[in-house]
Amino acid sequence: MNITKEQIDKLNAVVKVAITKDDYQDKVNKILNDYRKQANIPGFRKGQVPIGLIKKQYGKAVLVDEVNKLLQDNLNKYLTEEKLDVLGNPLPKAQDDFDWNNENFDFEFELGLAPEFDVNLKTKKPVVQFKIVADKKMIDEQVERIQKQYGKMLSQTEVKKNSEVTGTFKNEAEEIENKTTIELSKIKSKKGIDTLVGSKVGDTVTIKTKGLFKEDYLLASALGIANDKAEKLNVEVSFNIDEINEREPAELNQELFDKLFGEGNVSSAAEMKAKIKEDSEKQFEQQSDQKLLNDVTEKLIDDTKFELPAEFLKKWIQVSGENPLTDEQASEEYEKSEKGLRYQLIEGKLIKENDLQVTLDEIKEFSKGFIKSQMAQYGHMNPTEEELENISTRVLGNQEEVKRLSEQLMSQKMLDLFKEKSNLKVKEVSYENFIKEAYK
Repeated sequence: MNITKEQIDKLNAVVKVAITKDDYQDKVNKILNDYRKQANIPGFRKGQVPIGLIKKQYGKAVLVDEVNKLLQDNLNKYLTEEKLDVLGNPLPKAQDDFDWNNENFDFEFELGLAPEFDVNLKTKKPVVQFKIVADKKMIDEQVERIQKQYGKMLSQTEVKKNSEVTGTFKNEAEEIENKTTIELSKIKSKKGIDTLVGSKVGDTVTIKTKGLFKEDYLLASALGIANDKAEKLNVEVSFNIDEINEREPAELNQELFDKLFGEGNVSSAAEMKAKIKEDSEKQFEQQSDQKLLNDVTEKLIDDTKFELPAEFLKKWIQVSGENPLTDEQASEEYEKSEKGLRYQLIEGKLIKENDLQVTLDEIKEFSKGFIKSQMAQYGHMNPTEEELENISTRVLGNQEEVKRLSEQLMSQKMLDLFKEKSNLKVKEVSYENFIKEAYK
């Protein structure tokens, strides 16, 4: 067998594979002899069928199968030994005069080669790294929410501006009938507030839906309808009042602190606010980190210039799926996937240059951290090492989970690399301003 490579240009090559009879004949003969020993053909005793008859019946199929195995094994071995960084898979070139009745065979494969390029993390223009801080307004609002949540409900005789009112919204034409509780503090419409204030249990009032709440999503919840319907809704609904309450805020005392943070961990309102600030900012880190990862990725794709073997990749896309694509469909798919492919190449180069690896031990520890956080959500705050070990072992028995955790861990390592080596500009913002600036 002889394998040679013809370089077309920097991104394209053709590999030629010449297979002779000597390469496959012994294997084909062995398989046909094994067939002969097992064959049950009427008129012949088992194992006594003439080899010529076996060759006539099975020879071509065995030959094709063995040559293809030989071809694939040696082609893959050649690509590995020559350290050819190929994109997609080798594409066989069509041969109109190919004949399986010949003894020697020549095959040709088109290759798309990965480009050579450099990645510079120190981009000229810095990437903004948002540091989200919990400002006084946010902390005070969180304290207020906590006080409401743990406060007492006091029955009222009539609706006031601080009331929580339970009742049923109805509109027959729009098929609305939903019992709910609304807080007057969340109503935006002045006319709606004026209509409700002074009402008593048993009263039915009529309210317009358009602009009723300060937050648009509250209307869908209050009426028990889909968000898209609520967005367009502009009708009058009746509201029959069943119950009126005032929520007396909980006192900021040791009893509340112990409920929230565990016994003795917080002992004053100032410490409570400091803990809220710390916990909030820790949660915000995930969002700011994801934003940073996305922004550095986009910057690298924009700034790292290299050519791709586009025509080869379009051809490969055309034939690699379950159903063949037209030229136009393949071009469209290539346009959609080009950006992702560029980042895969950039990421691969960064991983290699910075020797980023994910070990099984790291995946195991990473999975334990993930499991611990999941258990905490269900109130199990201090699982034992044995519990974590047992659950982790079960999780890592699933190859799909191992792959997912491995990708998450590598993503974290890439983020750490970006933080260490990229040109970043730290910007402190409130959460409200982060949303405005990051997703404007």
